Amino acid sequence: MSFQLRREEVLDGERLKSMLDESPARAAQAILMAAREGVVDAQALLGQILLDGRGIAQDQPLALRWFGIAAQSGHLMARNMLGRCHEHGWGCAANTSVAARHYKVAADAGLDWAMYNYANLLATGRGVAEDQVQALNLYQRAAELGHAKSMNLLGRYLEEGRACPADPQAARDWYRRSAEGGDFRGQFSFAAVLAAEGSIDTALGWLRKALAKGNLNFLRVASQALMGATEPRIRAMADDYAKRCAEL
Repeated sequence: MSFQLRREEVLDGERLKSMLDESPARAAQAILMAAREGVVDAQALLGQILLDGRGIAQDQPLALRWFGIAAQSGHLMARNMLGRCHEHGWGCAANTSVAARHYKVAADAGLDWAMYNYANLLATGRGVAEDQVQALNLYQRAAELGHAKSMNLLGRYLEEGRACPADPQAARDWYRRSAEGGDFRGQFSFAAVLAAEGSIDTALGWLRKALAKGNLNFLRVASQALMGATEPRIRAMADDYAKRCAEL
């Protein structure tokens, strides 16, 4: 397939995704050319592929630079990624206060991922003063925009009655929506609710989905939690989670 660069194709997110799936190295060259021409979406994407080392040599400081260029032009995801870089020390010294400022800019402009990331800092008091009410509000705003990870955390606040009245039914609904949206933590949370209701077979199905998608840190914690389950079939899943941890 030809990867000759046309500006309208570079601006097409689906075209970019297709290019990266089919030939990452050639796609990276097209993205680099477009970024140098000033195509803001390409600048943000160039930052991402430099961060990931996808089709191009990994270079975190250069990724940070391109995210900064795109963010200066108002690209909200690039602004969010600046926050991620500063939070985790990708291409720079880790600084959660700087990360919080970037997240807030993008969150105030309506980006769901930035709302989620900023809420995480507020909920844990990293880089900003702890503020559970504001964190809850941000999770809710992002959840209402369809952000699956925020749906799970909104459910947790509602289940625990943290910074709001407890509402188990509303929590259940948000867990379900998070699970259906593909978040592995939401799938685990919804499975726990279903198991408590006695819907063991359905709960096991969601636990298997979470097992397939979960990262190492999640799987370690989840495995320990499953060991304490009273239902034998649920408890047996702890071994599957532990085995997956070993593989990772």
